[in-house]
Amino acid sequence: MVFIKTEKEIEIMRQGGKILAKILDELEKKIKPGTNTFFLNEFAENLAARFGAKPSFKGYKNYPASLCVSVNSEVVHGLPKQKILKEGDIVGLDFGLFYKGYYTDMAKTVGVGKISSLAKRLIFVTKKALDLGIAQVRPGNHVGDISFAIQNYVESNGFSVVRDLVGHGVGRKVHEPPQVPNFGEKGKGIKLEKGMTLAIEPMVNAGKPEVRLLPDGWTFVTCDGSLSCHFEHTVAVTNDGNEILTKI
Repeated sequence: MVFIKTEKEIEIMRQGGKILAKILDELEKKIKPGTNTFFLNEFAENLAARFGAKPSFKGYKNYPASLCVSVNSEVVHGLPKQKILKEGDIVGLDFGLFYKGYYTDMAKTVGVGKISSLAKRLIFVTKKALDLGIAQVRPGNHVGDISFAIQNYVESNGFSVVRDLVGHGVGRKVHEPPQVPNFGEKGKGIKLEKGMTLAIEPMVNAGKPEVRLLPDGWTFVTCDGSLSCHFEHTVAVTNDGNEILTKI
C-alpha cells in the first residue's frame, strides 16, 4: 500500500529533511585522510540528538549502527567499524532520520583528499543521474520514468546501475511501497500522484552491475571489485512537480 501524505505530514518531513541535510553537510566536512569511520557514526548520532531527532537505521532489522559508511567497492550498508579513511578513497554516507514520527533518508558520496579522475567522474555521473531521476517526479508520470532517466544517463556514460538494490517509498515507515528501481522503461510501474514521498537513490558501479553480500550480513560490494557510488534524496510529489525534502 502506497501512503499518500497530507500537507501536515509533508511539512514534518520537510523539517526532518532539513535537519538530515545539515547532518550530512557536517559529516562531509569530517571526511579527510585519517578519519575513523566509527567516529563518523558517533558524530552523526550526537548531531541527531542535538536536533531532537533519532537515527532511523539503528536497530532497524537489527542493523547495529546509525550511519552506513561504504568505502570504494562497498555499494551500500557498510558498517562503520574502526576503519581509517585514506587518501584517494571515496566514501558513501547514508543516514536516515526519525523526526516527530516521520522518516527521511539521504545519502551522498564524497572523495577523501585527492581522488582519481575515474572516481571524480563516477561521483559526478551518479549525482547527475539522481538529478535527472528527480526531474521525472510529477503527477501522472510513472516510477518507470524515474528509473529510465537514471539508467539511460548512467549507461550512456559507461557505468552500470545496481539491479539487486532499489529506492523506495519513505515517510511513515523507513521503507514503504513503491519500489523505485534505477533501471526500467518509460511509462511502466505505478503512477505518481501528489502526496507520495520517495527515496530515490542511484547506486552506480564503475564496472559491472553485480553485487554480493559480505559475511557481516550487511555490506554489499561490487563483485568485480570496481568502485561504487551512491546518492539519495527524499522527494515529495507536488501539484505541479516535486520538492526535494532533504535539503537545507
